[in-house]
Amino acid sequence: MLYSMIPASMLIINLILNWESLKKYGLFEKGQIDKKRVPVRYNYFILSAGCYFIVDMTWALLYEHHEIPILFPLIYSLTVFYFLFMLLTMLTWTRYLIAYLDNSGLNSSVLLNGVWGMFTVGMICLILNQFYHFIFWYNDAHEYIGETGRNISFLLQILFYIVISVYLLHVAHKSMGSQKIRYIAVAVTSIALCVFLILQITFALLPSYAIGLMIGICLVHSFVQSGEREKNEIHDHIASVMAEDYESISYIEIESGEYLAFSKNPHYKYLNLPEGGKDFFNEVLENIENYVYPDDQEYARSLYDKNEMLNNLKDRHSFSFKYRLMINNEPRHFLFTVMPDNNGKYLIFYAKDIEDELNAEKLHKENQLKTVTFSQIAESLASNYDIIYYVNIEDSTYVGYEVNNLYGQLEINNSGENFFNDCIENIPLLVHKHDRDQVTDFLDKDNLICALDNHKDYSLDYRISSGGKYRYTRMIVRKTSDGSHFIIGVEDIDEEVQREKQQLRALNTEKELARRDELTGIKNKTAYKELEEAAQANIDSGMDYLTFGLVVCDANNLKIINDTQGHAAGDEYIKASARLLCDIFVHSPVFRIGGDEFAVFLQGNDYTSRHELMDKLRSQVLENKRTGTGVILASGMSEYQPQTDSFVSDIFERADKKMYKNKQSLKA
Repeated sequence: MLYSMIPASMLIINLILNWESLKKYGLFEKGQIDKKRVPVRYNYFILSAGCYFIVDMTWALLYEHHEIPILFPLIYSLTVFYFLFMLLTMLTWTRYLIAYLDNSGLNSSVLLNGVWGMFTVGMICLILNQFYHFIFWYNDAHEYIGETGRNISFLLQILFYIVISVYLLHVAHKSMGSQKIRYIAVAVTSIALCVFLILQITFALLPSYAIGLMIGICLVHSFVQSGEREKNEIHDHIASVMAEDYESISYIEIESGEYLAFSKNPHYKYLNLPEGGKDFFNEVLENIENYVYPDDQEYARSLYDKNEMLNNLKDRHSFSFKYRLMINNEPRHFLFTVMPDNNGKYLIFYAKDIEDELNAEKLHKENQLKTVTFSQIAESLASNYDIIYYVNIEDSTYVGYEVNNLYGQLEINNSGENFFNDCIENIPLLVHKHDRDQVTDFLDKDNLICALDNHKDYSLDYRISSGGKYRYTRMIVRKTSDGSHFIIGVEDIDEEVQREKQQLRALNTEKELARRDELTGIKNKTAYKELEEAAQANIDSGMDYLTFGLVVCDANNLKIINDTQGHAAGDEYIKASARLLCDIFVHSPVFRIGGDEFAVFLQGNDYTSRHELMDKLRSQVLENKRTGTGVILASGMSEYQPQTDSFVSDIFERADKKMYKNKQSLKA
């Protein structure tokens, strides 16, 4: 009875010490972020120790009555489980240590493979012991007798615990502070298990190993689990404090995409987003359509490619972006910030609602406009412009207020005797060559006077040179209330123009979806005409920054197939042609513009890799021709050349001529 009371007491103490850990972290390791896997693996260890205590206690109670024959099969089974759970405690302890050390190197692999090997061999030996009693057996009086195999098994476990202890002491020696103390406590636990295994060999009928397990569990609970719990509470407190300023904080494992999310703001909880998941990037992309303001969805999608996000963080501590989320069916601006942790294994993702800040800033400016003096009005206007000129209409003298360094390194006078003459000198230096005549005509004094006689203000959008690149700029001219001066404001509108162009491209894409070819499912001739008109409009409006190309294709032998095999075979040939083009030009729209004619509008990555893709297409066609299988497509490609091309049809004709040459080559 005294023997059984010891493991029973150990079982109760084990449950009291670790019940919270079992309840909080459970036993499901899969899907947990690394930091959560450590307590889960510890739960495996304390659970296997608990099973050992139960088996040891039950065996002791029944062994006191071993002379009763009906109890012997149960006593024998419990003896097998005794050795099994002893091996299992060694296995789960080792797996916990490897997770705790966060080490995936050679040493950890050796330890893990070694303990699995010992566990597997031990299981096999326990099975074979039923036939060959080399670990233990019971005599005719049902008395337990340990054999040589038992001692060898214990010695191997002792040796393994010695290796683990030495390794942990080595790790502790290189550590500092509280972490060093925790590593020492874990090492001492391994030493205790080793020592009490030695006592178990010496005193076979005493619960020595159970005592060693309990000492180890107490050491880990006192020096490791408590310390980790205190550290986690500090981290949780920091996260809670930071969450007061942020609507959501997500902790993302870069390699797997697994994440945990923490949110305290009721506005953000309205979105009903999960507190964690297996793939942050894909889950965010799936939620964009439901939660992001429609005009911002395309922009938002471009931000959540993992590789692109890591590129944005390259050589930077963090980067931020903003777009609008739909909160209670109303759009609100959110600022999102991404930064890596110190180890580079995780990303920390912050979301902050800045709608109130933006509204407050806007309201502040509106109130300022109502209350400030004339000079303050000028300063307030300057905050909305990069440059403001105050020009005397009568003598053309002027004063300029430059707010931002819009012109790069060029020096512009802040005052002068003749504003219009100075503009004529500076226009060739600053303005895009295609806009110079337009700006010169706009900044004619008589033109401004005439225009402002009938309008409150007069504006012009044009491009200027800034840091070696051209940016879109808007000039707005007004008169003072007494009609004595021009107030000319210049503002940078490049982002606005780029956003409008992006929205235009998105609108064109949406319209294309309604123009599908019935046979192939790709876009039809009507869709191509709409895209051609849109591209032509962009060319006509001077958008020479556009980059695109056209591929024109024609399916060979379609008439022969229709005549010899029937129109059903011909339809399959056309569909196979469309599939081939779609498989190669995966980022560009493909059109069927005639019975056996196709066109591809090259854009984005396909345009960048256009030569490689054309080589791939033609190589496949040649292979099809050689083997006598698959479709034969003649093809030609041409790119938009801003300096010479005025019409999309010019690009098409060049591609069509190249296609015709390729067609003749294929026939030859």
